[in-house]
Amino acid sequence: MSDAIRSGIKTWLRIQPATVSSIQIQETLDYEGNAIKNRIWYRGDSEELSQLYKQIPGDRTRFWAAVPTVGMEIRKIHVGLPSVIVDTLADIVVADMNDITLDLRQDEWETIAEENNFNELISDAITTTLYIGDGAFKISFDSAISSYPIIEFYPGDKIDIIYDRGRVKAVVFKTVYNHKSQEYVLFEIYGKGYINYVLTKNERECDIKSIPETANLVNVTWQDKFMMALPLKFFKSSKWQGRGRSIFDSKCDAFDSLDESWSQWLDALRANRTKEYIPENMLPRNPYTGEILRPNAFDNRYIKTDASMGETSKNEISLQQGEIPHESYLSTYITALDLCLQGLISPSTLGIDVKKLDNAEAQREKEKATLYTRNKIVDVLQNTLPKLINITMMAYDTYKKVPIKELEVEVPFGEYANPSFESQVETVGKGKQYGIMSIEASVEELYGDSKDDDWKAEEVARLKAEQGITDLEEPSVNQEMSIVGETMMGGSQFESKDNEETVSNE
Repeated sequence: MSDAIRSGIKTWLRIQPATVSSIQIQETLDYEGNAIKNRIWYRGDSEELSQLYKQIPGDRTRFWAAVPTVGMEIRKIHVGLPSVIVDTLADIVVADMNDITLDLRQDEWETIAEENNFNELISDAITTTLYIGDGAFKISFDSAISSYPIIEFYPGDKIDIIYDRGRVKAVVFKTVYNHKSQEYVLFEIYGKGYINYVLTKNERECDIKSIPETANLVNVTWQDKFMMALPLKFFKSSKWQGRGRSIFDSKCDAFDSLDESWSQWLDALRANRTKEYIPENMLPRNPYTGEILRPNAFDNRYIKTDASMGETSKNEISLQQGEIPHESYLSTYITALDLCLQGLISPSTLGIDVKKLDNAEAQREKEKATLYTRNKIVDVLQNTLPKLINITMMAYDTYKKVPIKELEVEVPFGEYANPSFESQVETVGKGKQYGIMSIEASVEELYGDSKDDDWKAEEVARLKAEQGITDLEEPSVNQEMSIVGETMMGGSQFESKDNEETVSNE
């Protein structure tokens, strides 16, 4: 027995804990540097991309960072997909934004919106936030420009957001000025109830009156504790806490591979052009100097061969052309394209029809990725825009020195990729036929936000009149008479019982 116990102890599993280790990761870019990289991708200039990746640290084997061998240069082509994705998403969201309604001061807001070109401002804000990561609206006043509030949007690389226990405490707007070959940076600190200005030169604070652009700026305070600035972000960054994430952050390598696959395909087309093999004594020469004309990398028109010296041989020019594996290149390009669009936008939204499906249901299925991204953007805007409008109106009231009042603001958005009108009629008709939808519900489902409430009420009345349905008024009941009647009936019952008892006793 003791031997068995001793043997069991010998084979007991013992796991030693891992030694404590420290892992250090060196970030290649800070938030501002990452924003600059994303801006270059959005600009879509191949020369700028090539210069960018040759200057930033990182993997030198990337397509845009690689330097070809002298004499073996290839043409590097940027397909422009990043800017197309951002612009398309912004256009989809702005196109679905309906008229903004306020419970009070509607005309006053419409004047302010027209003064600031509000729809275009929101479109630019959405576009910038998508590829930079975040940004912030700033509300200011300048009587020399307008008597109404001035709404501006600053991209994320020109702001700093100060948090206190997870809540926005202040937004710092940074503006660069050049004066007499010197660079100055103005920091506008927008907090709750105050605006402070700090001017710096060579990262040191200097007098605010050092340059004419800031000479008239003074710190401002007001009694009501609201902030004349509002941050905007659609996605949270996993690298920088409290900041927004660009839709390019996880896609730059995919964009790089897409450009490489297309450039490689075009390089193969150029390299496999028809080539002429010409004997040396038949080569084209310069008519003035007699020198042989050298081919270049673009045309590559001919290849020199030795002249035949045999008695029976002939010097002939032969033409040859290689085969290009188009299917292989196409497959690579489609795969790279799918990786770029994955989780962001559907190919059909960009006009890329990969399955050739034409019915409405199939089109809606293909738009699901776009719907998810659009809905995320719309949810943020429906929460942010009412706050922005309220802040603007409160700032205007503060500017006029009148009491502020919070307003009820509604920013409705229409639906995207709706089913066709014919399919909606068929669906609603079946619901009405089976008796599970009223006329009011049918009209609401069919027209939604495309018609106002008054028009839909009139349409319901017209349909009821055509179908011979009339609304009867519910007959009113005189509650007082009912109570009196019940009392009288109760009294007669008691009397009859007493009479019955009297008769029986007799």
